[in-house]
Amino acid sequence: MRNKNTWLIVIALLVVFSVWVDFSNHIKIYNPINDTALVDKDVKIKLGLDLRGGLQALLEADVPAETKVDSAELENAKNILQNRANALGVSEISMQTAGDRRIVAEFPGITNPEEVVAALKQTALLEFVDMGTTPIAQGTIIKTDFGTQEASTTTATPAPGTTPSPDGTQAAIYHTVMTGAGLQTAAVGRDQSGRYLISFVLKSDAKDLFGEYTTSHQQQYLGIVLDKTVVSAPIIQQPITDGQGQISGSFTQAEAQTLAVQLRSGALPIPIKVVESRTVGPTLGEESVRKSVLAGIIGLSVVVLFMALYYRLPGLIADLALICYALFALMLFKLIPVVLTLPGIAGFILSVGMAVDANVLIFERLKEELRSGRNLRQSIDLAWSRAWPSIRDSNTSTIITCVILYLFGNTFGASMVKGFAVTLALGVGLSLFTAIRVTRTFLHSALDNVKNADHPGWFGL
Repeated sequence: MRNKNTWLIVIALLVVFSVWVDFSNHIKIYNPINDTALVDKDVKIKLGLDLRGGLQALLEADVPAETKVDSAELENAKNILQNRANALGVSEISMQTAGDRRIVAEFPGITNPEEVVAALKQTALLEFVDMGTTPIAQGTIIKTDFGTQEASTTTATPAPGTTPSPDGTQAAIYHTVMTGAGLQTAAVGRDQSGRYLISFVLKSDAKDLFGEYTTSHQQQYLGIVLDKTVVSAPIIQQPITDGQGQISGSFTQAEAQTLAVQLRSGALPIPIKVVESRTVGPTLGEESVRKSVLAGIIGLSVVVLFMALYYRLPGLIADLALICYALFALMLFKLIPVVLTLPGIAGFILSVGMAVDANVLIFERLKEELRSGRNLRQSIDLAWSRAWPSIRDSNTSTIITCVILYLFGNTFGASMVKGFAVTLALGVGLSLFTAIRVTRTFLHSALDNVKNADHPGWFGL
């Protein structure tokens, strides 16, 4: 094998780096020239909801059943909600669209599920509402036509003097002029009296719409409504054509900052509601991890013992390559990072079997070539070249299956299926590298100068 020594050095460096990553929770690599950090990364193993416990919530577009939800808007809403949850300090979040109007959200390891659910319910749907000449008190809950069929046809505002219903909700339906989707940026500021407010800048298309509306509705009230609750209702004194405005109200500093973060992360293109939520305890997860680790150790030990007993010296070399494979795989899982679930661990263990399968094909071919009278160097090269088509085809078909499973899980919100597909695909790809480079390099390094005729028992002959 050409460049054998080069590959030995590369493999050795990979092993050293993998051991460093695998046994670390945080890694830093500095630039020797200016002593700045080139890499500064947390590499803790990330466990999924089923192993760590946490919260699972099912979200749904809060629009009438007959209203079609655009898939792009649903995907955008998912990304916005994920950004907002990250701003709360909740890490390792998993959010996936499920069907044409639902989002499955998972929050592993959280200790305050009530706060997260409350934050999800407060979707920060910002609406600029036409209130005509009738002011509405701050804190009043109203109904708007946003997300309904009336939104495209309703232009009139409710008659003056509309009174709230007993539950505090206005009986009339107000027309939404524009939503927060037109916001470009939002920041916390203060007015002349020191009260907190949110200053915002509109996008170019929303700027024109806002300018036209404020020009034709002077001396009328424009309600600024957050999640159907009136935040403020200023009167339009003059046209606002520069695309800049302010949201004022009785905000504390924390409330103003929270609202600004929500608006900066993006206004929801569609209203979202929490259909159901459930808390998963960590006890089952800890037991699952313990049993999974035990099963993995037992399975790996049996495989190592089988390879050593049946294939003798080549089997011991394959065991060494298998250890390298395990180190590399864990390194990848921590660096990417991959959120490990119980199905994900199962996918990894299955990929170990795929890695062993490649070695079995190579070694069976090796024994055939040795029986035909060829020397070890020739036998190794011929064994690998003749086993390679079978290894390539079997692993390729498995990767194609993983892609199909991943797409299925992504479409229907089945995160466990996705976890299984990701770890299996990564493991199979890594097993190809191990078979092509690591096992073959080790075989040549250890056996090129050994005469198989002198030691047939070393090869199970």
